[in-house]
Amino acid sequence: MTTQELLQRLEALNEKASSEWLASLEERKRKEIEFHNVDKAGKENVSQDIYEKIHENAKFYKTTQLSGEYINDWIARHSRGKIFLDYACGNGTNAIKAAKAGAELAIGLDISDVSIANARALAQKEGVSRNTYFVQGDCENTGLPDNCIDVVLCAGMLHHLDLSYAFPELRRIIKKGGVILAVEALDCNPAIKAYRMLTPHLRTDWEKRHILSYKEIAFARRFFEVKEIKHWHLFSILGAYVPSGLAFLNTLDKFVLNLPLIKLMSWMFTFELHKE
Repeated sequence: MTTQELLQRLEALNEKASSEWLASLEERKRKEIEFHNVDKAGKENVSQDIYEKIHENAKFYKTTQLSGEYINDWIARHSRGKIFLDYACGNGTNAIKAAKAGAELAIGLDISDVSIANARALAQKEGVSRNTYFVQGDCENTGLPDNCIDVVLCAGMLHHLDLSYAFPELRRIIKKGGVILAVEALDCNPAIKAYRMLTPHLRTDWEKRHILSYKEIAFARRFFEVKEIKHWHLFSILGAYVPSGLAFLNTLDKFVLNLPLIKLMSWMFTFELHKE
């Protein structure tokens, strides 16, 4: 399939995203749209109370420097000349990074229409409209052609999906020799699990019940070869409260998160899925 033919399929998918399509989605997916439309609405479009409530954990994401650098480097190394998919793309920042890194086409797919509108506007602003395409759709049933994608980034989104649908769908759409990078929270550390229980307003009901563990890694091996499992952020989380100490805390994490068992206490992990 040529890139032009793929773009034609994307145009057809774009036209399909309608009230009829929305009504056909199961309730959990409609709830995802509602939640993420509010989450991505922007500070100027929701009340201050609501905005602060759903973004109160932003201070922790400011401590993810190490994983962020790894992801950015991965995108840069894997994008040039490729068909790149930002799977559940949010506001499209990673698809735009891939486009800037030389992707032939960087596609962003997300169930939230607000996210897609934001992504299109950002691509226009960043000057990469030529080699990006953003479409509202269902990640468990993308509608994309078989074997059409070279590289996929799943950045903090697999726990929003039913993996019994998502993994077969990813295997279907990715080409032989293709690679996927997954970035996920890890469901092991009891303190982090307690925080999630105490902040249910920060995530949907489905999401809080489906944080990934090594059980999902075992399931992924039914569909892909799993490589490059890495663990991120334990002591660095404290940088949310002591920003001046983040560099030292990152150094500490680089050491302790290579140790057996201790690495399971990390906040996040990344892994690659290869279609051989």
